[in-house]
Amino acid sequence: METTGYHNLKDLFAQLGMDSEDAAIEAFLERHRLRDQEQLSDAHFWSEEQRRFLKEAILADADWREAVDELDTRLRR
Repeated sequence: METTGYHNLKDLFAQLGMDSEDAAIEAFLERHRLRDQEQLSDAHFWSEEQRRFLKEAILADADWREAVDELDTRLRR
């Protein structure tokens, strides 16, 4: 997995093995929401591999952290 440099939300979706086109990202964000205290990586809609990547990105404060934070924020709207 690539872990250097700045990554945006499109990069994150691609890294998670998901469609990273703008329309696909917006559709995903419309279909999914996080509950009040639910952690992003604990959401039911992730595969185990996706969950593991998100946890690592958060814990390691990796280059992916900014994109992960944006995803978390947008899933709470």
